[in-house]
Amino acid sequence: MATAHATQRRPAVLGDLLPGSLARDAALVLGAAAFVGVAAQIAVPLPGTPVPVTGQTFAVLLAGAALGTGRAALGMLVYLLAGMAGVPWFTDGTSGAGFPTLGYVIGFVAAAAVVGGLAQRGGDRTPLRTVGTMLIGTAIMYAAGVPYLMAALHVDLAKAVDLGMTPFLAGDALKVLLAAGLLPAAWKLTGAARR
Repeated sequence: MATAHATQRRPAVLGDLLPGSLARDAALVLGAAAFVGVAAQIAVPLPGTPVPVTGQTFAVLLAGAALGTGRAALGMLVYLLAGMAGVPWFTDGTSGAGFPTLGYVIGFVAAAAVVGGLAQRGGDRTPLRTVGTMLIGTAIMYAAGVPYLMAALHVDLAKAVDLGMTPFLAGDALKVLLAAGLLPAAWKLTGAARR
């Protein structure tokens, strides 16, 4: 009786709705890395800053929420390491490690893990919870990217914030609001929403 009940657990994240285990998880991890790589190609350069507006951050937040802590972090780690090793899926088809925005990509790993953990606890079930979850994930990406930018460009913190955060706040707010509409709606469509 207890075994039958345990197999009928509710999914913690959207990725748990797919059947399978190891093969599913491997596909989700590689799919998350590829998803962020494709989103990185949606890039609009901004004058005066080496940091472009991209679809990457939105993809990282969605992957984190959909996959949960482990799979999302592993997907972003694959994205980071494969890109550093030469896969041309960083912004504008670049790869390697010698660019000032690498700190954001490093931050993707932690942001995806934290967003995934919050989603596993219901942080993507309602619009309000999703906003909070996505704001935390966005803050983590800035916390990694801005100091790295500061060190790479040899500028002070105020200048790094002007170059790598301030111009993106409005766009990131839009991404958070879009996620707040998409994720709870996805849960409603699956009929598996909880909490």
